[in-house]
Amino acid sequence: MDVLDFESPFQIQLSFATLLDRLHEVAQGKDAEKARSAQVLLTELAPFPEFREGITSADQVEKHANLIRRLLKDYFPPELTDNEIKAVSIPFLPIIFNHTERFKKILAAAGTDFEMGIRDFDAHQFYVLSCCIILNDVYGTKLDFAKPLFYDIPTAEGILRHYRILYNADFLDTLPTEQALPLSQAEIEELLDNYDNLELWKAKFPPNSWLIKGFALMVLYDATVENAISLLKEKLLGSYQIDFHENLLPIFHSIFNSKSLRIGFAMYNAASDTFTKAAFGEPLPSFILSGHDSCVARQTLCVKSYQKTVQQHTYFAVADTLEYTAHSLLIEHLNQQQIRSFILAPVVKNQQLWGVLEVVSSQPREFNSINALKLDVLMPFLTETIDRMEAELQNHIQAFIQNVYTTIHPSVYWKFRQEALAYRYHQQAGQSHTLAEIAFPDVHPLYGQVDVKGSSEARNLSTQKDLQTQLEALQAVLDSVTIEPIEKQQIAHFLIDISQPLQASTEPYITAYLDHRIHPQLRMLNEAAVDEYFRETNLHTGRFYHHRRKYDRAIRQINDNLTRILDQRQQEAQAIFPHYYERFRSDGIEHNLYIGASIAPTLTFGTEHLRELRLWQLRVICEMEVSHQQLRPLLPYPLEVTTLILVFPSTITIAFRLDEKRFDVQGTYNARFEIVKKRIDKAHVKGTQERITQVGKLCVVYSGEEDEKEYRPYLTQLQEEGVLDATIEQLEVEDLQGVAGLKVWRVGITASNVEAYHSVHLRSDRINKETTPK
Repeated sequence: MDVLDFESPFQIQLSFATLLDRLHEVAQGKDAEKARSAQVLLTELAPFPEFREGITSADQVEKHANLIRRLLKDYFPPELTDNEIKAVSIPFLPIIFNHTERFKKILAAAGTDFEMGIRDFDAHQFYVLSCCIILNDVYGTKLDFAKPLFYDIPTAEGILRHYRILYNADFLDTLPTEQALPLSQAEIEELLDNYDNLELWKAKFPPNSWLIKGFALMVLYDATVENAISLLKEKLLGSYQIDFHENLLPIFHSIFNSKSLRIGFAMYNAASDTFTKAAFGEPLPSFILSGHDSCVARQTLCVKSYQKTVQQHTYFAVADTLEYTAHSLLIEHLNQQQIRSFILAPVVKNQQLWGVLEVVSSQPREFNSINALKLDVLMPFLTETIDRMEAELQNHIQAFIQNVYTTIHPSVYWKFRQEALAYRYHQQAGQSHTLAEIAFPDVHPLYGQVDVKGSSEARNLSTQKDLQTQLEALQAVLDSVTIEPIEKQQIAHFLIDISQPLQASTEPYITAYLDHRIHPQLRMLNEAAVDEYFRETNLHTGRFYHHRRKYDRAIRQINDNLTRILDQRQQEAQAIFPHYYERFRSDGIEHNLYIGASIAPTLTFGTEHLRELRLWQLRVICEMEVSHQQLRPLLPYPLEVTTLILVFPSTITIAFRLDEKRFDVQGTYNARFEIVKKRIDKAHVKGTQERITQVGKLCVVYSGEEDEKEYRPYLTQLQEEGVLDATIEQLEVEDLQGVAGLKVWRVGITASNVEAYHSVHLRSDRINKETTPK
């Protein structure tokens, strides 16, 4: 039966032999009425042997349509013909007939130009899956090649509906022809490893070498909502900057079965209580804004819509704007835009309102508070997408700032300007110019850090405390309301989990569970205890974030204090000799200094400048430690810090990386500096489990005798000035991966106040710091 453009391993015969055998049994049965009816039908079928031997043309199907319908009556009961979407078919093939009335109406609405076709089903897939049917039926393999198959069929209004296809193949037989080739187990295994090799499949299962005989029952069910959600995920996980609106709109049409539906979005700014246009992705229209750049939410919305959308974060729906009695600018704006029905759906992340999704229609009564609930399955995906789009926007802004506004450090600005001028001159002359590498060879690196001790443990502890507070409060709320017992049990399990050391996945898992399982149920309740609970979930004011806010505030205060000292003292350091300086904030402050003749070629660089800068670094690190000890009693979290300085004996080359817009060390040998920096942070004293860094002690890591000869006088000088105490520990550092033989000096920092530094640092009579032009 030739019904396909696709090549097939099958010859196809539509046969009703199984039903004819059953009909003979009924004709010989004891039920006289059924027997007579069966015999009458058998008599009518007798002149047409093709019903048993195989129908081989579409004309035969059409000619015998009435007999086929009567033969299949038990499988197509008239009582269900207006409800079921059913027909006779062959799996994967467009052989479809004997449709139920509902199926006929669906196809009629789709129009005469519509052609049935399984979504995303190509010739390769068809051939291989047909072969898999043979492998399962004949060779006993148990290949699970089933995947959801769909027909996408438009309605008369042009709305695409999605129907899942189910096959009952109990009436099909798979039979070899003379051209069929026997397969060994090795050949079968070769096929299973080569899905993509279509020629191999055709060689083992030549076209038309097998016979598929019989028929299948095909049932469709309307899976529009489920499928639309799947398509939504696919679209949102893809490129959501381009055609974002066009990708979403058909999905919303399908879910709400409304061709007049339109969607919009407005960002919400809590600080100013305003709605604004979204700056990320493809601009979406906003029917709330009605052409304006922004509007005040409380002034635009009516009292009820403001309470539900902005304050309670629930849907607000109006079935007919002309009949809505509460006056507001929103209703005026919507009526001016010929909008008669709408839903406002808040987009909420971490209990904060980010914006409002606007679902509107020009037709009255398209939407109401009941069908608004269809958005429940969509909003989590939209929220995550908008979250990603907002993050991408921030990345674009950051990239723009770095590209346009990044300030090049003054010490190296001259070289960037030199290269920019060269590029400009060549451009004006119509000549090509390859940008030269911005590099500074033979510079001395100085590295130091003041690190917050135990920051990860403190962060985990603060999270644990907050989660425990929230779960205990939630447990009390759940005890006072009606909710599934399994939810209460889960909260009890969570309390047990967080009493143990916190795992990385624990917090996000619990938060996601509360957001998606518990909170939606609670928001449906009008209970004072529930309202109080949600007030405490506010990220900025709620007690469920109390300890995390304290921790974040403590880290911020520590970093601000350390940064202030380092940046202020940098002005003095640059006066010693111009050098490249950079610092990094994390849980503490790291800094790199690079000094050498190549950075300031118009000045004379000498070793005295390097010595003075190294002494400056020791003083400032000590000052940062002392300042932190003064700040510590005032911190919301009593966090300690440790200090470390790395002495690197050799010069290195640093080069500007255009891809990262920053300087980095150049070359394999120079990379040793970066390797040592990364590995000494958590290093131990050799032969012990004791960290080389200790609270209240300056830690200086070095490697050779030359470093020892140079730095020992610096430490002695600071001891004499009362900055460091009298005892210096000299220890060996454990061997690290690729790094061995390091030593460390450790000495207590004794100055009692920051003012002690101001009278002793950088004395002009100690080292001649004159810098003369070349």
